[in-house]
Amino acid sequence: MTSTVLLTGGTGTLGRLVAPLLRAAGADVRVLSRQTHESADGVEYVTGDLATGAGTAAAVAGADVIVHCAGSAKGDDVKTRHLVDAATAAGRPHLVSISVVGADRTPVVSGLDRAMFGYVAAKRAAERIVAESGLPWTTLRATQFHELTLTTARAMARLPVLPAPAGFRIQPVAAAEVAGRLAELALAGPAGLAAEMGGPRTYEMRDVLRGYLEATGRRRPVVPVRLPGRAAAAFRAGANLAPEHAVGRQTWEDFLAGQAALV
Repeated sequence: MTSTVLLTGGTGTLGRLVAPLLRAAGADVRVLSRQTHESADGVEYVTGDLATGAGTAAAVAGADVIVHCAGSAKGDDVKTRHLVDAATAAGRPHLVSISVVGADRTPVVSGLDRAMFGYVAAKRAAERIVAESGLPWTTLRATQFHELTLTTARAMARLPVLPAPAGFRIQPVAAAEVAGRLAELALAGPAGLAAEMGGPRTYEMRDVLRGYLEATGRRRPVVPVRLPGRAAAAFRAGANLAPEHAVGRQTWEDFLAGQAALV
């Protein structure tokens, strides 16, 4: 039996990689987007806005599975609530969502914490909404994508001196590998909280930045900066890492080597 899958965030870093995998597996794919798109490559696009809930009910109608890749550092809980409410009214589709490693281990308790780690708190709030929705659900926590790490490094390299959060380590993973796992979970039964997914190696943040500078032929000093707050302390303790689940294959060095344009 062919499944109908609604994909949110289908034009983003992760979602655009998930869509063709679902199509290749034989699913009918519907993408919810704020922008109007012409249907292409067997993917149907519907217009709606999770932030306001507009168009969400029509988007979820008839969906057997919802893969929720849309998210941001602000309002992620509101978007997820609108999606859950529409899905509950439409029936009991399997809701599959992406979250971040450390969402449950990073205390975001102050305004300062929220300013620097708001995306973690947003993901944790969205996790709770999914788990308490009454819908069949699966949530996959992943470490930071290579692609987003590159965006950070590129922005910081514009500075004359690169501040590296002291004691921070990251375990970057390829978005394509996470997309493959997410598609597998979407086409399987509800799993609740799935095993975490991390990249193959852990790096000091300073070494990530130095790797980018070397790959782009730049010379910049990288200076350690100790960040205050409980969330930063949790990151220094490795809350954002999943060393027991280092299942990714592509390293940061391999990713950089494969980029046609890094600057």
